[in-house]
Amino acid sequence: MVTSKLAEPTLLSDQVYFTLREAVVNGELPAGYRLRVRDIAEQVGTSVLPVREAIRRLEEAGLAERVPHKGAVVKGLTLEELIHVYDVRRLLEIEAAQLGAQRITPDDCEKMQAEYDLMRAAIDEGRVVAYLDHDEAMLTILYAAAANPVLLQTIRTLWVHCRAYKIVGANGTLDTAVDDSLWRYQRDLVAAASKNDVAAAAAVNDASLVDATDRIKALLAAQTTAL
Repeated sequence: MVTSKLAEPTLLSDQVYFTLREAVVNGELPAGYRLRVRDIAEQVGTSVLPVREAIRRLEEAGLAERVPHKGAVVKGLTLEELIHVYDVRRLLEIEAAQLGAQRITPDDCEKMQAEYDLMRAAIDEGRVVAYLDHDEAMLTILYAAAANPVLLQTIRTLWVHCRAYKIVGANGTLDTAVDDSLWRYQRDLVAAASKNDVAAAAAVNDASLVDATDRIKALLAAQTTAL
């Protein structure tokens, strides 16, 4: 069921697209979910034309794909894509962390700390989507300090593309009784940024993304074995 809404859309097709994208990104529409045009049109209260346009845009964004005999579905998760996406993230986010740590202000470091605190609260309460939102907000503050809007926008686009993988990783790690990998790297990144320690910020991001790749890879492999 599609329930997310976008305030003040510029076009009806925009409203449907952002509603569907939010549902996919937040895990409301899981991998493999069939995007039936008429069902979605009925749920969001539109004709089929805006829905078809929205699904086309989801495919262009890498969030949906065409499957024979099924039509459009929310894109599935694969080990190959996981490795490719996270390899690119490492390249870009290590650079963004270095540039951001060099230039970030004490005020922005306080904002990073505030997002980190909200992130920890979300972990304690088991709110995965909120955890990811605050994690990305914290990183956005650091990366924005790099003063390269193209770099930041590219990274944020990758975050949308791999949100389903992030949800798998976070859910799997929350189920582990003792595992600090959801917050340890962010804590260290805030500390590195506060000291304008470029090398430490880069090292933390590298280690964090390698660890995330390995954890999600193991979880996907376990899911495949269980099928």
